[in-house]
Parts: sequence; C-alpha cells; structure tokens
Amino acid sequence: MMWRCPLCHDPRSELYHRDQRREYHQCATCALVFVPTPWHLSAAEEKAEYDRHENFPYDAGYRRFLSRLFTPLNEKLAPGAEGLDFGSGPGPTLSVMFEEAGYPMAIYDLFYAPEASVLEKTYDFITATEVVEHLSAPGEVLAQLVSCLRPGGYLGLMTKRVKDRAAFACWHYIQDPTHIAFFSQSTFCWWARKHGVSVEFPSADTVIMQKR
Repeated sequence: MMWRCPLCHDPRSELYHRDQRREYHQCATCALVFVPTPWHLSAAEEKAEYDRHENFPYDAGYRRFLSRLFTPLNEKLAPGAEGLDFGSGPGPTLSVMFEEAGYPMAIYDLFYAPEASVLEKTYDFITATEVVEHLSAPGEVLAQLVSCLRPGGYLGLMTKRVKDRAAFACWHYIQDPTHIAFFSQSTFCWWARKHGVSVEFPSADTVIMQKR
C-alpha cells in the first residue's frame, strides 16, 4: 500500500523497512522516510514518552550535545539577534545557552510551553533540536518556521539522518516510538530548493538553513 508523504504530500511511496512494531515508507519525490499514521502514538502516549526524558539546563553532557548546533549557529548571528527555540521540551536548555550568549529567546513546545502567540512573531533565528523526527506534518511545520524568520534569518535543526536501507534496519533511532519522520541529506536539499532557502550541514546531525 502507498501512503501520502507528510513532507511533500506526494501519494507515491514504497515500503522501505518493516520491523515487529511498524512499517516505514519512503517518498518517491523527496525521499523522506516516514511512519504511516496507523502506527502513530496518541497525543497522551507521545507525551508520556517525553515525560521520561531527563534533560536539564545545567547538565554538562546535554550542553555538549546541543553545542553541535549552538556553536556553528552562534558564529553566524549578529549581536542581540532574537531567537525562538521550537520544541523546547520539558527542560529548555538550548534557549538558556543562547540567552547566556546575549540573545533574547522565546520558547514554544506543544506539550510544555504551548503559547501559540510566539508563533505569530518573527525572529532572526529559530532552533529545533531533536524535533523534526517527531512531526506528523513536517512540511507544514517547517514552512511555518521559515515564515517566522526575518529576511536573512536562520533555521537550525538537529536530527539524525538516513543513510541507506542497511543502516536503517539496525538504526537505534527508529526504536523510539515517537520518531516518525526521517530525513536524509538529499531530503533537506530537496526541501531547501523547493522553499528557496540555502542549506548547509555543519555536522552529521545538524542542518542550518538561511532565508533569502
């Protein structure tokens, strides 16, 4: 059975991988690998998974992890640039790191900081770390985030990327039941071309886009 891609909405997809719990399909156009909706968790089940996370703002190890995006993005920002951390989670940390560096920050999280008014404003940069793999409608969310950027603004993402079928089959990343959208470098490049933004890959799991 073919399923409609949640990123580009192409109805053509093919089975990419199947395990004991669910199926993963790949879009014929943008190459996104995704879990079809019958295997999505409910909102309550999803939040219960997130409630188990133990990430704290002053955990040195967690800060080192986030520095993979913080460092290359920080190098691009003008003094006093205003930012939004989208999907900040139960223990916002990246926003604290940017605030410490002198950047005013807002946060948004569907479950933990659902103040929708912050999405009606514009920013010089937006971050979303370990977020896009959780999105049931990544196309709409990414387009919304780019619309919240001022001209020349940056969208910084962190998510692990698909390599090939063999690596995918034994990939720890697909074991998380809340992970339902898996991007490759080619998928990000496709999306960037489609939406007129530039894209670069500072590391194996970080992406920085710039609004033209």
